[in-house]
Amino acid sequence: MSGVGKKVADVAFKASRTIDWDGMAKMIVTEEARKEFSSLRRAFQEVNSTLQTKFSQEPEPIDWEYYRKGLGSRIVDSYKEYYDSVEIPKFVDTTTPKYKPKFDELLVELKEAEQKSLKESERLEKEIADVQELKKKLSTMTADEYFEKHPELKQKFDDEIRNDYWGY
Repeated sequence: MSGVGKKVADVAFKASRTIDWDGMAKMIVTEEARKEFSSLRRAFQEVNSTLQTKFSQEPEPIDWEYYRKGLGSRIVDSYKEYYDSVEIPKFVDTTTPKYKPKFDELLVELKEAEQKSLKESERLEKEIADVQELKKKLSTMTADEYFEKHPELKQKFDDEIRNDYWGY
């Protein structure tokens, strides 16, 4: 197997192990998105399978002696010479260095957005818990108890009463 082909197959194999397909599937909400996701996953697995089978095997060596017996040594030696002179160019990755800094920036932004989202989720969960607690206590709560939790409303009502504004 050529070095480049093996490297491609290895990278594809490692990528398939690091992708959390089930985790991503849990985040999908719509039925259409589920269909698209399953089609993407199937396509990825097909390509990965092809890469593993096609590039993971070494080509069988040519039996030059077998061909010498049938064709003659002059023509086989000529083919062998041409075969040995073929040089397969090495793959040089020029794309990754261009996009690696941009990708790293996006990863940093992603981490920041994730932290922001987690903080907002915590705040919203706390607010939901407060509202549920308030909902339970609302039927037996006095105005003083409510104003203890919301002093800004008490201040607003006191100001309106002081200014003789009764909402008319």
